[in-house]
Amino acid sequence: MVKKAQTKRQPWVKNLYSNREYPDNYTDASFLKDLRTNLHVRIYTLSEAIAGITVLNNQISCITGFLILYQLMLSDRVSPTTILVPSCGITGIGYLCYRGRSLSWALLGEDSKTLVTVVFFGYLFSPMLHTLTQAISTDTIYTMTFFVLLGNMIFSHYGLDVAMVSKAISLNAAIFGAICLASRLPSSYHAFVLLVEAAVFFVLYPIMTEANWRAGFMVPIFGICCLALYWISRPVLYLYASTTVFINFVCPFIFVWQQQYKFNIHGPWDEAIVEENTDENLDENL
Repeated sequence: MVKKAQTKRQPWVKNLYSNREYPDNYTDASFLKDLRTNLHVRIYTLSEAIAGITVLNNQISCITGFLILYQLMLSDRVSPTTILVPSCGITGIGYLCYRGRSLSWALLGEDSKTLVTVVFFGYLFSPMLHTLTQAISTDTIYTMTFFVLLGNMIFSHYGLDVAMVSKAISLNAAIFGAICLASRLPSSYHAFVLLVEAAVFFVLYPIMTEANWRAGFMVPIFGICCLALYWISRPVLYLYASTTVFINFVCPFIFVWQQQYKFNIHGPWDEAIVEENTDENLDENL
C-alpha cells in the first residue's frame, strides 16, 4: 500500500507550495539540470600573464627612477642641470613620437603655451615649495613620501576599469610626494628640477606609454634603474631586482597555475542582468 501511494504522488517541481507530498528539503535530479560551471571564464597563458604584469613593474620602475634622481641631487653627485637637459630632450622626442602624423603647427602652439605656463609658474613658486615642508622632520617626510608613492602605485591605471582606479588621486599623491622631498634638497633650483622630473615621470610618461604599451618597453627603464642603483647602493639594487623578478615571473606562474581551481557556478538563481536598449540590440530584445 505504501509503494502504491508513493507512485500516485505528483512529480516534484521547483515550487515549494506545489510539493506538499514531499519534505521541504527534498530535491530530485531535475533540481540541478540548469547548472552551468565556468561560463565566460578566460584562461590566460603564462606569456599573457607575464606581458600583463609588466604594466605594474613599469610603474614601480617609474617611482624607482624618480627616487634615484632625488638621491643623486641630494648627495650632490649630479647637478640639477645635468638631469634637466637630457630629460627635456628625451621628453621632446617622446612628444614627437606620441603626436606622430597628427602633429600640426596649431597643436604644437597650444601644447607649447601649456608647457611654458607650467614651467613658468613652477619656477616662480619653487622657492615657496622648497620651504613649504622644511619645518617637518626628515623621518616624517620620508614616511609620508613612502605612503603617498604607495598610493600612487595602488590607484594608477593599469588598463582595467575598476572602482579603485583614480588618476587624480594617483597624480596628486605623486606630486605631494615630490613636494615633500623637495624640502630636503639644497636649493630652490633643485626643488624646481625635482618637480619637473615628477611631471615627466608621473604625468607625461604614463600618457605616452598608456596608448601604445608593449612588454618590451619595460626593459630599458629597468636596465637604467639597475645601472644607477649599482652605483648608488648594492642592497637596494638587489631588493629592486629581486622584487621585479618575483612580480614579473613568479606571480604570473602562480596565477596561471591557480586557474585550474576556478569553479564558478551559474543557474536560474543568478541575479538578473538588465541590458540597456541600444540601436544594436533593440530588435533582439523586442
